[in-house]
Amino acid sequence: METIVTRWWWIRHAPVFNPSNIIYGQMDLDADVSNSKTFKRLARILPSDSVLFTSDLKRTVLTAEAIARAGASLPKAIKEPALREQNFGIWQGKQRDKLVDTFNNKRHKFWIAPAFERAPEGESFADVMARVAPAITNITTNYAGNDIICVSHGGTIRAAIAIALGLGPEKALSITAANCSLTRLAHITDRKSNAGVWSIEMINFDPSI
Repeated sequence: METIVTRWWWIRHAPVFNPSNIIYGQMDLDADVSNSKTFKRLARILPSDSVLFTSDLKRTVLTAEAIARAGASLPKAIKEPALREQNFGIWQGKQRDKLVDTFNNKRHKFWIAPAFERAPEGESFADVMARVAPAITNITTNYAGNDIICVSHGGTIRAAIAIALGLGPEKALSITAANCSLTRLAHITDRKSNAGVWSIEMINFDPSI
């Protein structure tokens, strides 16, 4: 069987400056890109002949630029708004420890809110998965056979892993994607039938170790 392998190299952005521990979601905050050791290791790991995507939020752009400064051979980034973090609507800017009142004092184990809980004027995590899925499909189709480096967000990467594994939104929230971590997913397509499957090659690899 002849196949086409399209490999996604997902990297979560560097930590944001957030001393008040607010929910920032799609707020456009700066990232702390001072950890040169982490970026140098990522630069050594990432493929040189690749396509580069980021979301349109500057913390992903700043992270991609830091990886390039550390020695990675990266092309100009394509900014894709569909790969943004979850929009938490009116909760954005509020401190996390005060949001628990929103859910009648119920705190979620892994995320800010349950997977199907939609923030007023925002999204649920289920909405994020529905937004991210067609973007991944389109990019995988348009860049079939390439290495795709994507600097994105924790929620987006969780969604990508869940889509690859066929997980529902609530189960997907148990997946961890730490800042600057690397997740590698491969989409394998049969040239004859055009049917494709996902292979999980690496999740939440910490390049700082």
